[in-house]
Amino acid sequence: MLFIPRMLKDIALIFAGNGKQSFLVGGAVRDMLRGEKAHDFDLATDATPEEVAAMFRALGRGAKGCSVIPTGVKHGTVTVHFKGEAFEITTFRTESEYRDGRHPEKVVYAATIEEDLSRRDFTMNAVALELPKGRVVDPFNGRADIQNGVIRCVGSPLERFSEDGLRSLRCVRFASQFGFSIDKETLAAIPQTLSITAKVAAERKRDELDKIIGSRKPSTGFLLMEQTGLLHELLPELAGCRNVEQKGGHRFDVLDHSLLACDFAAEKGWPHEVRLAALFHDIGKPVVCAVNEFGVRTFYRHDREGAALARNILSRFRYSNAVIDTVVHLIEEHMFQYTEDWSDAAVRRFIIRVGKAHLPKLYKLRHADAFATAGEPPRPDFLIPLMDRANRVLDEKKALSLKGLAISGKDIIDMGVTPGPRIGIILNELLEAVLDDPELNTKEKLLEIAGKMKDKA
Repeated sequence: MLFIPRMLKDIALIFAGNGKQSFLVGGAVRDMLRGEKAHDFDLATDATPEEVAAMFRALGRGAKGCSVIPTGVKHGTVTVHFKGEAFEITTFRTESEYRDGRHPEKVVYAATIEEDLSRRDFTMNAVALELPKGRVVDPFNGRADIQNGVIRCVGSPLERFSEDGLRSLRCVRFASQFGFSIDKETLAAIPQTLSITAKVAAERKRDELDKIIGSRKPSTGFLLMEQTGLLHELLPELAGCRNVEQKGGHRFDVLDHSLLACDFAAEKGWPHEVRLAALFHDIGKPVVCAVNEFGVRTFYRHDREGAALARNILSRFRYSNAVIDTVVHLIEEHMFQYTEDWSDAAVRRFIIRVGKAHLPKLYKLRHADAFATAGEPPRPDFLIPLMDRANRVLDEKKALSLKGLAISGKDIIDMGVTPGPRIGIILNELLEAVLDDPELNTKEKLLEIAGKMKDKA
């Protein structure tokens, strides 16, 4: 018997008191059957949206915190806020032809929960829990598929994927999230419906990609995307990394290397921007690949090319500017080669170029990159010398920006320099001098140096 939260029982009693049925459906039931905590409670009922709204608005007049929002009335759905939780409540329905590859042309109300479940994508999502009794309604053996770790379409996979182009991407996302396998017939239908997936809005595809990247092992989803053609459809730049072999200690081609790096970042629980950067950090290699006079492949400036490609990809999927700028910056900077003969000035310039806030993410990206070279963790002291030196520089609180200089643009103007671009040029030259020798960062010394620059001008 599945545990039913008290609030679900309370909301079910409201339906029952009005002579209506209510069932918990969708991901919450699936997660319960997987032994996981349920989220996002969606209910199905034989009450119409108007009837649902009326019964809860009547209740709301005497119950603080109860309200109804008509979020999708034309699709049979309203959202009810009840006891601090939001419930999407949808009338039993069937759906007509999907002409746009995403939404049904019209919604027709159904008579039973079984008919409603027949329109769902996968058997694991077509299980309902009758409320408040807790009886499991499972007309498509979804419970067995969950227990066996199998993703299988309800009815014909070709029909399901032809109706909604996002379903094929959800299919590989679930496999990546749950570690499930995909039924053979279901998997075979995905390549036949790529043109339908192409119609889906970029933001919806981005959300599914984010869930794959956020899963336990993102490579599971991306390899399934490659197998089914989804990778070439959505991320042709990444698909083009297959069979691009690498030099040196690399054991893997560029695609497998990139997926391993992303897996490593996911396993460590690192930020989403780091996982994205790990996935795309070498995406420029196929473009710049060349063979030198010794027959060795080279990838000069792949970091710059990869950053530009990553910006295009992330923009295509409507990522926020903050995410795009962070990921692109990490890719641009991931090829630094630290050696112990770096001067303190070189370390200071490294910090300025990368940015203090981005240093932890860049270190993580380099760890993921190093792991994916041979599929083995780097040596225990990897990057420790650089990190220690960078931390010492930061602790010294020396000038690492124009704001940290002992003089300002006003001081230079007071020396007789006309306001304009020349002020910025002098300040930047002063910063370069201070980076080389922090002892110069006093007002007296900087004014003396600025005076000489002024005279030369």
